[in-house]
Parts: sequence; C-alpha cells; structure tokens
Amino acid sequence: MIKLIVLTTKQMLISQIEEIGVEIGEPDCKLTEPFLHNSDDTLTPWLLDVSNENTFMISSDKILTIVEPKPTLLEKYQNLIK
Repeated sequence: MIKLIVLTTKQMLISQIEEIGVEIGEPDCKLTEPFLHNSDDTLTPWLLDVSNENTFMISSDKILTIVEPKPTLLEKYQNLIK
C-alpha cells in the first residue's frame, strides 16, 4: 500500500509501506521506493545521495503518522516509480 508517512523529524515521505513482524527493538516497517516530499511539492528519492538501495527498514517509533496521499500526489509518485 502507498502511504504518506510523516517522520518524527518532520520529513514527509511517500512510499510503499509494509509492516514486518520482528523482535522488539528491531526495525518493523519496510519502505519500498520512498520519496521525500519537498516544500515546493516536488518528490526526490529518499537517501539516494548515500545509497543505491530502494528498500529500507525503519522502526515504527520514528513515524509520527501515516495517511492516504492526495490523488495528485499519488499520481505524481506512481509516475516516478514506473
């Protein structure tokens, strides 16, 4: 499922997200093709400047909230990951 994820750092990501069952303390959310939503309404690949990977694990305690993206944002994201 594709969601808009607001991190505790106030960064907003749009990504495919999946909850993973792991032991307590280990990252429990898998982000696939995450893009950073910038203040000018553009999308840039998250962590692309430091990694060639497109799948990341993150702990749910680093996520403030998860919401449905607006249709225009969803369409922009889907066009980028094609």
